[in-house]
Amino acid sequence: MLKKPITEKEALVRLSGLCVKAEHSSGEMLQKMRQWQLPDDARQRVLQQLVEQKFVDDARYARAFVADKIRYNGWGRRKIEQALLMKGVEEGVFAPVLDAVDDEEYLAQLRPLLKAKWRQITAASDYERSCKLIKFAMGRGYTLDLIRKCVDNVQEDALE
Repeated sequence: MLKKPITEKEALVRLSGLCVKAEHSSGEMLQKMRQWQLPDDARQRVLQQLVEQKFVDDARYARAFVADKIRYNGWGRRKIEQALLMKGVEEGVFAPVLDAVDDEEYLAQLRPLLKAKWRQITAASDYERSCKLIKFAMGRGYTLDLIRKCVDNVQEDALE
């Protein structure tokens, strides 16, 4: 069954409707238009209109995305960076947003996460347990300096 190709105007209406419901990045909008097989020049015009009408703003999207991923998902800087790149947000847009996040915000999420994980990990020694904990935290996107601060504290709390 052949689908009728979507027009530039229909794409604009559909995408603006999506943006009214939730924040989206310009990369997500371009991906949608690629799926609809909209010509490249039409994609650029539609995206330009979405940006001009303030439906799409990558900086606003990055601020909301970073806050949500830290607060609700417990992600670290590296994982958030990778996710934003996958969403088509340029590094120049999201780097200042991530730089504005204080280490204490990451630590506030990481400490309870590692305390809970410490109890779940089975290991022959504290060293092995610490290695597993570090690997877990790195998988969550935290930097090694933040992880070291928390792992040392978690070990001390566990030994008491």
